[in-house]
Amino acid sequence: MVLAFVIWVICGVFFLGLGIYSFKAKKPVGFWANAETLPIEDVKGYNKAMGKMWCVYSVIFILLGFPLLAGQNTAVIIISVLGIMFEMIGAMVVYLHIEEKYKKK
Repeated sequence: MVLAFVIWVICGVFFLGLGIYSFKAKKPVGFWANAETLPIEDVKGYNKAMGKMWCVYSVIFILLGFPLLAGQNTAVIIISVLGIMFEMIGAMVVYLHIEEKYKKK
């Protein structure tokens, strides 16, 4: 299960990289895959908010991977599965608030 945790952490680092990239990006960073972002008034502020969101997401994501180290066939893995579901729902809610704050009116 150590290999599964390593892969989990690599995915978390990818999200962290997305967050760091968001701070430096000149164009609005999207949330949904293959979808264009709405017109944004303050691109710098929007990208900063998105960067913070992705960095926090990545840290929580990595922390939720620790139950993988408990071993195979343990019930503790449900923490990771449910945790990621609720974390993603939370990220969607946060994104909707960010989008509402920064989109052109």
